[in-house]
Parts: sequence; C-alpha cells; structure tokens
Amino acid sequence: MDKAMNLKKIGLIHSKYMSSETAPRQGRYSDEESTIEIFPDYINALDGLQKVKSIIVLYWGDRANREVLRTTPPFMTEEYGVFSTRSPHRPNPIAVCVCNIISIEDNKIRVKGLDALNGSPLLDIKRYIPRVDTDENIE
Repeated sequence: MDKAMNLKKIGLIHSKYMSSETAPRQGRYSDEESTIEIFPDYINALDGLQKVKSIIVLYWGDRANREVLRTTPPFMTEEYGVFSTRSPHRPNPIAVCVCNIISIEDNKIRVKGLDALNGSPLLDIKRYIPRVDTDENIE
C-alpha cells in the first residue's frame, strides 16, 4: 500500500544567495552567514541547541529540476545518475548541509556553511555528531 508522505515546512532560510549561480557548490566552502528562521509552532524544538556547535540542516530545493536523473558533476566529464552525485536537481530535492552555529536569538539561528537559496523551506535540523555522522573508512 502506497501511503502519502507529508513533509512540514518548519521554517525558512534567509541567505544572500538568490540563484544557484550565486550559491557555493558546497556550503562548507563558504564563510558567508545565513539565518535559519524557525516558525513559532516549532520554537520549543530549539531547547538545548544552544549547547551545540554544529548542525545538519535539511531543506527543500524548491527551485530544483525534479525531472533530472543523470548529470555531469562539476569538474568532471562523465555523466552519472543523480543518486551518485550531490546535484541539487533530483526527483526529491532534499538538500543537506553541515553548518556551524554562530548564534541563536529567539527563533533565529545564524549559521556559517549553508548553501541554501534565499527563501528555501526548512525541513529539519539535527545535531551534528562527528563520530556518528562521519566515517573515514567509508568513501
């Protein structure tokens, strides 16, 4: 049985990036700051985040082309299936970035390392735990 999936937009991302041409290929390569605005219904979910240094931000690539199944990654000449790339254009454009928290004030989180376009819908935030979220033996 195919059940419907319902995602909730829990906030908005405010960045200086107005188009994919102005955004960095990966947020970790940028020192630009962005602001994550959490909607009032989800403010209680921020409890404890003040003790966290880095977060995983999941957002919706609302301007991505959802029809793309194959792409040629930057600096490469061979075409690959999007599931083996980090292309923002894919059937379900769920984007992920690891960001450093600069500050938290009320419902706004200032971060560094986010590559989201201005106005991108926020799907979720998770605490980044290096020993869990990385494995140098996997590539």
